[in-house]
Amino acid sequence: MKPSDPLQYLEDELAELDRRNLLREPPPPIAPGTKSFCSNDYLGLAAAPPPEAPAGSGASRLIAGERDQHRDLERALATWFDAEDALVFSSGYAANVGVLAALARPGDLVVSDALNHASLIDGARLSRARVAVVPHLDLAAVDAALRGREQGRAWVVVESYYSMDADGPDLAALRALCDAHGAALVVDEAHAIGVLGPGGRGRAAEAGVRPDVLVGTLGKSLGSQGAFVVGPRVLKRWLWNRARSFVFSTGLSPASCAAASRALAHLAEHPELPAKVLALAGRLRARLAAGGVHAAGFGHVVPIVIGDPGRAMDLAAALRSAGFAVQAVRPPTVPEGTSRIRLTVTAAHDEADVDAVAAAVLATLR
Repeated sequence: MKPSDPLQYLEDELAELDRRNLLREPPPPIAPGTKSFCSNDYLGLAAAPPPEAPAGSGASRLIAGERDQHRDLERALATWFDAEDALVFSSGYAANVGVLAALARPGDLVVSDALNHASLIDGARLSRARVAVVPHLDLAAVDAALRGREQGRAWVVVESYYSMDADGPDLAALRALCDAHGAALVVDEAHAIGVLGPGGRGRAAEAGVRPDVLVGTLGKSLGSQGAFVVGPRVLKRWLWNRARSFVFSTGLSPASCAAASRALAHLAEHPELPAKVLALAGRLRARLAAGGVHAAGFGHVVPIVIGDPGRAMDLAAALRSAGFAVQAVRPPTVPEGTSRIRLTVTAAHDEADVDAVAAAVLATLR
């Protein structure tokens, strides 16, 4: 008897995803002349030529992978955030998983916003701490979770700017709650850094809040690859020893470090870039609102909730045909019934670009 194919069930489940308009396939390359409104390259720096630096580290930094570019970038990040030190990871996912799994442990409590990124969710699960998922941006629920806890240590984990909804928590109020209840505040600033806050330093800086742990990425506004954690020096030393996604990974490419350092310097030399992005995003929201289309949230991400995943895919396809690269965002990335298109505004756009994409959205939705 021929043995059954152990992977046949995957074909069946992929067919079911396709039937529900939830199947993901690699998108086509962005054609010349097409304007991208789905990139996270918010400052338009990713297309810069690579700097003169080694392509790889060759080993974990704990073994033989330590390079000058790592420490140069970490010192620059620590200075930028007025922190004691920083540590760079190979990706934002690796940073969030590594941080939470290394800090929280069985017997701790992690209070996690319901819309936190998958990497934060997975890091909390790997920590084996008890996880209390609270409704999105619900301060009262955070307070109740901390007030009623039996655990000694507690970690409140949020993103500063939720890129699918373009909203974010009241970080000053969260800091006050954490202080009142003896909890630590962990803030992922991935989508805020470079655009929001003073000099693009994020929403925590804007609120005058110092998180106990701040995570950011190098692959969005800074146009490179990788991620970082900034905070007290003791945090960096602990992660160096116990963050498995750092310890057991090849060190971040020195070329990526050098590109991110160059981007930080460029941002310091061009403080007008964040303001330009926000002004263009405001113009796009105003054009959409004038045509009767509501875009949720604030800032440089402009989500338009459609609801049905098939309709969201049809809208994205129509916009691509009109010369705009836009992706439909569907479950499980967003909750059921909230499929959407997500327009991202960058410094590479101009007023004509945002006016044109607004007109295309309005024409398609009529």
